[in-house]
Amino acid sequence: MGLSDLDALGDRHGIASIWVEGRLPVLPGVAVVGSRAAGATGQEAARRIGADLGRRGVTVVSGFALGVDAAAHRGCLSAGGQTVAVLGCGLAVDYPRSHRGLRTELSLSGAMVSEYAGWDAPRAWHFPHRNRIIAALSQAVVVVEAGERSGALSTARWAADLGREVLAVPGSILGPLCAGSNRLLRDGARPYLDASDLADLFPQCAAPAVPDRDCEPARPAGEAGSTPAGARDHAARLLALVSAEPVPRELIGRALGLPAAGLAVLLGELELDGHVRSLPGGLVVGARW
Repeated sequence: MGLSDLDALGDRHGIASIWVEGRLPVLPGVAVVGSRAAGATGQEAARRIGADLGRRGVTVVSGFALGVDAAAHRGCLSAGGQTVAVLGCGLAVDYPRSHRGLRTELSLSGAMVSEYAGWDAPRAWHFPHRNRIIAALSQAVVVVEAGERSGALSTARWAADLGREVLAVPGSILGPLCAGSNRLLRDGARPYLDASDLADLFPQCAAPAVPDRDCEPARPAGEAGSTPAGARDHAARLLALVSAEPVPRELIGRALGLPAAGLAVLLGELELDGHVRSLPGGLVVGARW
């Protein structure tokens, strides 16, 4: 399995030890990687890919970062699947802090993995290095959304070096968010449209998709249908999700945890201020693009 490749990587690239929290599921799996600053469509794509693979019994491997990584882990767990997170710090370090709940759930239904000793702090160079481990534990790497300088592209390079399959989710050409992943497609990566694109590697992916159970946006406790007290925070998060690519309102609501009424109020305010534009078909686009 993928662990055998870690031995080869250790000889060539100095992996002295691997630390594990939780229980390693069946490997190799499928790596789902992408930008930390992914938009709403990128995060939703990663969530759905993680869920599709998880409910088919395919282990999802990712890097536990913000954006695409976290969405893939959460999607897999929501479907009852197992997932492995490869960290860029020691297992004793609480990073990212916003992922405490995810970490607990993941450790019970998969494993946290690191080559760094317990209290080793996250450092910039740790993350591109940990990408070689993500690739080694996977039989295929799916790049969901990546800019031209995204670290996810280094995972794709490691995958190619190890003889793994590299796939990419096609994205919009209107902005920079998908420039790197689209370039992978131009350079020969296979497009990923649904789980059946992995059927040659994982026969269970040829089975018809099961309807997505996680289709309703989460509502924070006490939410009554209007914009909550943290409206400024919601506005900042919303603006980070929209770009040149039109995003369905329902995906924005799901990402923010807002019901339709609260989202409508927030979008109306931002549109009046000239930050976003509403398009036909329930789509939203950033006004600056």
